[in-house]
Amino acid sequence: MGNETYQDDEELMIADKPAEESARPDDRIDDERLDEENTLKADYVRSVRDALDEGDKSRVYDLVEPLHPADIADLLELFDRDDRHTLAEAITDLMSSDVIAELNDYVREDMMEALPAEAVAQIAEQLDTDDAVQLIEDLDEDDQQAILAELDDEDRVAIESALAYPEETAGRLMSHEVVAVPEHMTVGGLIDFLRENVDLANDFYEVFIVDHKHHPVGTCQLSWILRTPRNIALSDVMKRDQTLIPVSLDQEEVALMFQKYALISAAVVDESGRLVGQMTVDDVVHIISEEASEDALLMSGAGDGDINEPIREAYSSRVTWLIANLGTALIASLIIAYFGAAIEKLVALAILMPIVASIGGNAGTQTMAVAVRAIAMNQLTEANTMRILWRELRVAILNGLTIAVLIGLATGAIFTPMLGAVIALAMVINVVTAGLAGVMVPVIFERLKQDPAVASSVFVTMITDSMGFFAFLGLAVAAGLAN
Repeated sequence: MGNETYQDDEELMIADKPAEESARPDDRIDDERLDEENTLKADYVRSVRDALDEGDKSRVYDLVEPLHPADIADLLELFDRDDRHTLAEAITDLMSSDVIAELNDYVREDMMEALPAEAVAQIAEQLDTDDAVQLIEDLDEDDQQAILAELDDEDRVAIESALAYPEETAGRLMSHEVVAVPEHMTVGGLIDFLRENVDLANDFYEVFIVDHKHHPVGTCQLSWILRTPRNIALSDVMKRDQTLIPVSLDQEEVALMFQKYALISAAVVDESGRLVGQMTVDDVVHIISEEASEDALLMSGAGDGDINEPIREAYSSRVTWLIANLGTALIASLIIAYFGAAIEKLVALAILMPIVASIGGNAGTQTMAVAVRAIAMNQLTEANTMRILWRELRVAILNGLTIAVLIGLATGAIFTPMLGAVIALAMVINVVTAGLAGVMVPVIFERLKQDPAVASSVFVTMITDSMGFFAFLGLAVAAGLAN
């Protein structure tokens, strides 16, 4: 009865709160700042820029103060480097660790380099270990050491320990703030421990149960703890079957484990099996987004593809693959040159060649995207490579036949039936080749321990272009169309 009365009273208190107090955080921002897609409006950004140009820091502060930390980070990223620093000076009190954690990597690195080491250290101390590591990991070694020297011993040891692990591994990304208790503790003892210990992590979803060697032996979700009588031993209520993540595991594999086993958090263990940290679902959401963007950009050869990336770095990453494309394009050009005489005698060949190459390239890109995704999701492995290859081959044959009928009839009606038959057969050959290349090129890269997304598009495009030109022109010569 007492609980019911308390609940009713609390509901009444919430109902009596002023609207502005009970509103959700995003309700604080009116329509003048954010549009229906929750992005900053151009007019609002322009008003902040105008106030900044006028040197009216007080007005700038008033305009920015109601924003959520993530929106403040978005606002900073919309300005160029010099204006960004000026804006940061105008809203110094609002530049919280939450804002810094939400900033784009390049923007964050630039702003950290502009701040003194002690200021960066103060920000790092407010962050979880994984966010603090992300804050300083891309800085120069001298800057890192200067910042670490300003931290207290506990934070410095935790960050140095994380930096010792390779990039994009669980050890580098994990949070060291975990709640771990011995298995002989009761539920009541655990609740008292959680309430009385002020140094515990602020955010956690489960409590890890460890043995005397600090090896995780089970886990208890907070909901179980709250609904279990105090006198019950943790060993009787804990879940013994748990997913453990090695510190050396790649972040992509971590994300797959969270997806496969529907995890909210998971223990990270070192080589000896000791609990050293945890990965949580918010970290994994960032990983999934990062990996998806990375694969798409790598397939296009666009480097990091970040609009805040320095021009020199963007140039160097893109021009490398453009030069590689130039080399592979020469192969297709040599094939065209070989059939130059035939093209001169029948201009229709020059008109139709781009169609064959274009369709083959698109078919190859489709299959390659499916293969790269399947490899990333562990759906395409050595155990089922032949089955997937046979599947894509059948899809390619059906696609090739469909396109061949359409282009063959159109070409036959415009030019000659023989030329229509030639381009139809060439289309089937090229689309089937594209299907095979779209699977085999990423698989070969993966078997060679290389990222299948890195250069697959370059080689698939080369194969489809070369085969398309060779099949079409070769069949035309064989059929005597260019005599």
